[in-house]
Amino acid sequence: MKSQFISINKMFLLAILFVTATLLSCSKWDDYKEYTKNGEISYSGKIDSVKAYSGYKRVRMAGQLTADPKVTTIRIFWNNNQDSVSFNAASTVVNGKFDQTFPVAEGLTNFTIYTYDAAGNRSVPVYTSANIYGDTYQNGLQNRLIGNAQMQLNGDAKIDWADVNANAGVIGMQIKYTDMMNASHDTTIISASATGFSSALPSYKPGIKFQYRTLYKPSSTSIDTFYTAYQEQSVRYDLDVTSTYLSNYKTPFDVIPSSDWRFATLAAPWVENAAAKNKGGGTYGGWAAEPWQGTTGFINWETWGNTPVIDGIIYQPTSAALPAGKYTVEYNYYSEVQQNSSVYCVVAAGGNGIPKLANLSTALASSKMYNGANVGATSPNADETKSFKFTLDTPQVVSIGFLGNLVNTSDPGNYMVVRYIKLIQNN
Repeated sequence: MKSQFISINKMFLLAILFVTATLLSCSKWDDYKEYTKNGEISYSGKIDSVKAYSGYKRVRMAGQLTADPKVTTIRIFWNNNQDSVSFNAASTVVNGKFDQTFPVAEGLTNFTIYTYDAAGNRSVPVYTSANIYGDTYQNGLQNRLIGNAQMQLNGDAKIDWADVNANAGVIGMQIKYTDMMNASHDTTIISASATGFSSALPSYKPGIKFQYRTLYKPSSTSIDTFYTAYQEQSVRYDLDVTSTYLSNYKTPFDVIPSSDWRFATLAAPWVENAAAKNKGGGTYGGWAAEPWQGTTGFINWETWGNTPVIDGIIYQPTSAALPAGKYTVEYNYYSEVQQNSSVYCVVAAGGNGIPKLANLSTALASSKMYNGANVGATSPNADETKSFKFTLDTPQVVSIGFLGNLVNTSDPGNYMVVRYIKLIQNN
């Protein structure tokens, strides 16, 4: 048995040797030379960390080139390799950094970057892309809209800018304006927010328009700023000067207390004539608490209980002379005034009050409160804000207030409340 096992192993070994010899006879030992007959393949060191920055008909290409000092040329291809630009590495690579800008037509562009050594060996390709901007983009830009441009009491012009899309690329506005000293200003306002953004033009000269244009950067990598055309914008001179010339002008109106939980007399600087005090036997009136109105303390007349008001006057003079110009008076009220009665908001020249109904035409201006309630009823009624205008040719103090003629035929009587009064100085 042992000798037979040895014979089988020898035969197996001979078979392996035969197969190996056969394979060797089929391939020459130096066949590898066929693949290296032109020498070993040599690649130039490639550019690394490439970034493309878009601009107006141009692109900035930046990257690092520190691995291969033999690199002599950097060449960039685009437009399916139909366009290219070459740079001398010795003059454009500084401290291992390449950073060059060159012209490219508008549009999304794919770039291929190669480096070359003096023998013409090139690197493996490096790819990047950038959206190049041009006239099509420029011509499509629009100025940021202005929601409101209005003078302020401190002499500044406040501009409330309309909201824009946060991705629209708006970065600011350039403004040219004239100040109160006739000095010209050219200022750029960086837009901190796409929504709810306001800015101020200090010491703005009223009546003069300003010019502005909008600045765009289409992307965070853009190397150029784009500008819209300039357009003109006027500034409204509608100043709320109520607190400057009036006081005790809104709910809760200050009051001179009375023994009545509901009715009383308005506190200074309001002045009331005797006819305005239609409650407490003529000792108070013109003010009511009225908590069911949602707050308390209103200018008020009510004629329930046979308490009519005949040429009742409530007024206050302005605290100083108003400058010559145009003004608006605004007042907010609720009315159940009936068709046989009337209440007017009145402005009159001077500080001595407003005229009675027979002389109403002598006032500077007036506005009639709603009086559409049916006689002896509380409806129809009105809850609204009204306004009217007046003009002063010269600076002067004026009186602003309410004139009431409220008859009482039966209950329900007439009823009205005033929530506030405003004085607006216009352009």
